[in-house]
Amino acid sequence: MKKILMKYMTQFTKLSEEEQQAIVKELCMEEYKKGTVLLRQGDVPTKCYFVLKGCVRQYSVDEAGKEVTSNFYTEEQAIANFNHHKQDQSSAYSFICLEDCILVVGDLDAEKDMYNKHTELETMTRKMIEEKLGEVQDELASFIASTPEERYRALLQKRPCLIERVPQHQLASYLGITPESLSRIKKRINKGNL
Repeated sequence: MKKILMKYMTQFTKLSEEEQQAIVKELCMEEYKKGTVLLRQGDVPTKCYFVLKGCVRQYSVDEAGKEVTSNFYTEEQAIANFNHHKQDQSSAYSFICLEDCILVVGDLDAEKDMYNKHTELETMTRKMIEEKLGEVQDELASFIASTPEERYRALLQKRPCLIERVPQHQLASYLGITPESLSRIKKRINKGNL
């Protein structure tokens, strides 16, 4: 598992293998069972995560009590809740493990110490955040401009593993449609592929 993390780090930094190993040695890796809640909506986040294995769902509960899925995090994806700009730093989202997971767990309070100790780590983190922000901007623009069927086709193309790993009602919520609409879209696409 540590090799996965080191491989990922090399995409964003020129740390030597010794420096990478020193950083990885200080990181905490935890195993979580399916159904484990990592953060509840309304709680103040104290941790961030990096998925080595598994799938984590990000969702919120709206005023009507309906769960709205906003993201899924799978292998080699970072999970962070950027709400430090808010006066009330409580999370607008919950994070729950949809599968048994192995995660790197970062302590937000200890983050500054890690950056002081390993200056290249802060540069790497900034590059990761910049890349992720660009991806999120592109995804949002595409989502807004797309029909539900186009969203599903894009999901099939970009993240096909989610189709098998995520319950249909959560996938439908993520796509902004009902489970029944998702079922119809799947049937239409399958008929077209015959």
